[in-house]
Amino acid sequence: MSTHSRRFLPALVIAATLGIGILIGTVISRGVRAAKSSPVAADAKPLPMPSPAELSNSFSQIADRIEDAVVNINTETTVRVRGRRFHSPDDSPFNDFFDRFFQGNPDSPFGGDFRQQSLGSGVILDRNGYILTNYHVITQNAEDKPVDRINVTLRGDGVTRYKAKIIGSDKWTDLAVIKIDTGKPLHAAELGDSDTMRVGDWVLAVGSPFGLDSTVTAGIVSAKGRDIEGGTQGQFKRFIQTDAAINPGNSGGPLVNLAAQVVGINTAIATRRGSYDGVGFAIPSNTARKVYNALITSGAVKRGAIGVQFQAQANPALLRSFGTDHGIIVDSVQAGTPADRAGLKRGDVIVSVNGQAVQSGDELVSIVSDTEVGKKLRVEYLRDGKRATTEIEVGDRNQIIGENRPGGEEESGEDAGPQSSGVLGLAVKNLTRDQAQDLADQLHLDSKQGVLVADVQAGGFASDLGVERGDVILSINRHPVASVDDYNRLQAQLKSGSDVLLLVARRSGPRTFSTLFLADRLP
Repeated sequence: MSTHSRRFLPALVIAATLGIGILIGTVISRGVRAAKSSPVAADAKPLPMPSPAELSNSFSQIADRIEDAVVNINTETTVRVRGRRFHSPDDSPFNDFFDRFFQGNPDSPFGGDFRQQSLGSGVILDRNGYILTNYHVITQNAEDKPVDRINVTLRGDGVTRYKAKIIGSDKWTDLAVIKIDTGKPLHAAELGDSDTMRVGDWVLAVGSPFGLDSTVTAGIVSAKGRDIEGGTQGQFKRFIQTDAAINPGNSGGPLVNLAAQVVGINTAIATRRGSYDGVGFAIPSNTARKVYNALITSGAVKRGAIGVQFQAQANPALLRSFGTDHGIIVDSVQAGTPADRAGLKRGDVIVSVNGQAVQSGDELVSIVSDTEVGKKLRVEYLRDGKRATTEIEVGDRNQIIGENRPGGEEESGEDAGPQSSGVLGLAVKNLTRDQAQDLADQLHLDSKQGVLVADVQAGGFASDLGVERGDVILSINRHPVASVDDYNRLQAQLKSGSDVLLLVARRSGPRTFSTLFLADRLP
C-alpha cells in the first residue's frame, strides 16, 4: 500500500462508521413511529386534564342566583337591669350624677336600661317581602318573647334598614316568618326538595356570619336525619348535616343545592369554641315548606297529639320483654287526653295506626302530628300479649303537651343512708309513707310501691340503661318493688345474659311524675 493510500484510510473508516450509525438510527426511528400508530390498548381513551374552573364557575353562578334573596337581620331588645345602689342618703346630690353616669351600663351598681343586639340571616320566599328565618333569631335569649325591633338589610344596600313584623313562628322547628315592605318586588328564592338530597351532594351556605353579609361557603351534605336535641324538643327537627362553614350570624340563611334551590335553613353548629368546627345543621326544606305555609295561612302551626309518652328509638330488649318485634311501648298516658279517654294504658304496645305498622317513635309522631285535629285514628295495640284495637280522636298538641320542668331534689327516704348496689349498679332507699302514697295516687298504682335511687354507679348497667339519681324504681321484670328488701331479692334473681326490664318513675314537674320503661340485656 502506497503512502498516499495510507493517508486516506482513517478518513474512510470514520465515514463508514458514521454511515452505519445513521442507518441504524433510521431503522429505530421507524420502529418508534410504528409503535405510536399501534397502541397497546386500542380501545382506551387518553385521560384529559380536568378543568379547575368548571366547579368554581358552577358555584359562582349559584351565588349570583341566590344572593339577592338572602337578607341580613339585626334585632334589638331593651333589657332593664336592676343593680345595687350605694348606701347614700336619698337627698344626696351624687345620686343624680351616678344615675346618669351609669345609665344603660349593665355592670353599673345602679343597673338601668341597655340595648341587646343580635345578628342573623333570612331568605326571601315571596316577592312581596315574606322572609323565612329561625325562631331563635327573632326571640330574646332564653325567653319565648319576641325581640323589640327587627331590622332587615338587603344585599347591596347596607344603608337602608327595613322594619320587619312577625307573621308567625314555630318553636318546635325553630322557624319563623317575618315581612318587610319595600315598595317594590323583591328577588325570591325557590324551595327545593330536601328528600332528594344525598350524602355527598354539594351545597352552599349563604348568610351573614359575624355580620359579614353575602358570605358564601361550600361543602357537602355529610349526613341526614340528625337528631341533635333529643326528647320532645327534637321531635320535629331532623337536621341536614353539612360541612359547609356555618357561624354565628348564619342562622336563618339558606343551604342551597347546585340548582340554586333552598334545601335547608341553616340553624345550628356543633362546636366547643363558639364558632365553626366543621359540622353544621340545617332544617330540611320540606319541613320548612309545611311550617311556612301554615304560618302565612293562620300565623301558627297546629299539630296533632294523643297524650302518650314513649321512647323515640326502638329498643330490641324492650320489645322482647313485651313479646313483640316492633311497636311503641307506652311509658305513660297523660290523664284526660285522647289516649286516656280511648283506654290506652302504661305498658301497652302500639303496633299500627290506621293499618300502618309503626317501627319507631318518630314514625308515630309523624303520623299523629300530621293528622288534622279532631280526626280519629284506628290504633292497634298489644296488652299482656293480646291484640286490641281502639279509636283515638286527635287533640291539639299545644293544649296537650306542656313544658316539662324538672322538680327539686327528692326528699330523703326513711333509711339513714342508701343501701344495695349489686349487678344493677344502684344505691336505693325506701320511700317515706307520704312519698309512696303520693306516687301511688299520681300514677294510679294498685298499691304503694317504689324505691328511691340515691346513687348511680358510673359505667354500671343501670347507668348505661339511663337510670338517673332521683328516679324511683317501681318494678323489675314486671314484679313490683315496694321496699329495698324487694329490690334486693329481685336483683339477686337476675342472671347474666338475660333481659332486664325496669319501670321507672321520674319527676316531670315540681309535683308530677312520668313513667318510662328501660330494658337491656345484662352482661
